[in-house]
Formats: sequence, C-alpha cells, structure tokens
Amino acid sequence: MDSTDLAAIRLDRFLREEPVVWLSSVRPDGTPHLVPTWFSWDGQTIVIRSKPGAQKVRNLRANAKAMLALGDAEDDFDVGLVEASAEVVAQRGTDDLPAAFIAKYGTRIAELGLTPAQFARTYAQTIVLTPTKMLGWHGRSTPDSVTTAAASVAARRITSIAEPLRSTVRALFGEPMGRSVPAL
Repeated sequence: MDSTDLAAIRLDRFLREEPVVWLSSVRPDGTPHLVPTWFSWDGQTIVIRSKPGAQKVRNLRANAKAMLALGDAEDDFDVGLVEASAEVVAQRGTDDLPAAFIAKYGTRIAELGLTPAQFARTYAQTIVLTPTKMLGWHGRSTPDSVTTAAASVAARRITSIAEPLRSTVRALFGEPMGRSVPAL
C-alpha cells in the first residue's frame, strides 16, 4: 500500500483493527449473498475461515469475485470498500489457524467455549481474498480515520500527499476518499 495515500492508510487501518468484515458474493443464480465474518489481514491478503459447506464457500468456488465492506457507518459512513478475488484453498490440516487470526480472535474463541483447534476444525475452510481495488468512503464530514491517516503521513514528515492519478495505485485503490479527481 502507498504510505502517502490517505485512502490506502484508512483501508489498512480498517483491515487491521475492525473485528468484522461484510463479505458479499454472488450465488450461482446471480442473487447477492452478504454475511458478516471474522478475518485477518497481513497487509496483502484477507484470510477468512468458514464452515466448508457454507453458502459463501459455494459462491466463491463458482465465482471468485467478492466485495467487502468494513468500518463505522455510525461515524458518517466512515467505511472502506474492497473488491477482491477469492481463492478457496484446498483443505489441509484442520487444527491450524493463522497466528494473526488467533491473536485477533483468541479471546472471543475462548468465550465461545472453544480452543483454537476446535474452532479450526469447525471452520476448516480457508478463503484467501486478494484486494483488486480499494475505496475509502465517507459522508459529508471529515471522519476520524481521515484525520488519523493525515496525522500518520505528517508524522513521517512527508511534505505532500501523493494523489495516485495515473498509476497502478489508483487502479487498486480507486479515487482518494471516494471523490472524483480531474485527470492531469
């Protein structure tokens, strides 16, 4: 991710901190399917664990395109949208969860009365989502995530914030904060 792009910084923070992502996939008949789910983010891919027979797994096997949403809609729609390609990983040992997943959800898994190994056996299917496009979105106000991202850029003493007008970053992340920017 471009460390000077506000939208990229906002999305990275959402992906690192938010507990739930809303995953949208498409059923074979074209009907949308939307579910909240736990996930981990390693800076490049999103990992979801699922029950092997779940609708989202069947959908992503048939059509590997997905859309995700996360953030705080209560804070004037301070959200991030992610288009991604999905890989439904061939099942392997069911007792292993990614370390990032355990770090993020270990306490919640224990509160369910499960060990990580028990959780992993139930949610044995791994789905790896690779973002193809990201978009920071918000309403009319300036949400905290924008000021936090700007402070992060300022802390690195970057003198200007790059606008990814004609680059692969723009293709991946979309227009900064959901607004159209005129071409140069």
